[in-house]
Amino acid sequence: MSARTTTISRVVTLALAAGLATATVSASAAAKPPVRRSPVVFGTIQYDSPGRDDRSQRSLNAEWVTVTNTGRSAVNLKGWTLTDRSHHTYTFHNLRLAAHQSVRVHTGIGRDTSRDVYQGRRDYVWNNNGDTATLRDNHGNVIAARSWGRH
Repeated sequence: MSARTTTISRVVTLALAAGLATATVSASAAAKPPVRRSPVVFGTIQYDSPGRDDRSQRSLNAEWVTVTNTGRSAVNLKGWTLTDRSHHTYTFHNLRLAAHQSVRVHTGIGRDTSRDVYQGRRDYVWNNNGDTATLRDNHGNVIAARSWGRH
């Protein structure tokens, strides 16, 4: 075999190997389902209850997180969780969040409605100087996270 034939043979072999590698990567990428963004997001978060922090129900319920469905279809939040950095966890019950609807998750005690739900706590959850709110779906996937202050 001549030097020229050997060089051509090597070039063809490298080209075929590169094509096979590209096809393998493309097939692997195509096999993964696309990551679907959720229409459910955080709205306003009132982590610092206005006035004195006296742990009254009025003060506790003035600390809240808004969860909003920006989509065109209703979403059932049953089994979804809202947590802070200290792992305080609120689990949503059978709450259907209509399209373009919001719900406020209050820290204290109250009567749940379609617009306001209550964690039933007697102490504050959200740290005024810094915290992270994390919303997970009923499969444990992080849907939204928002941080403020010092981390």
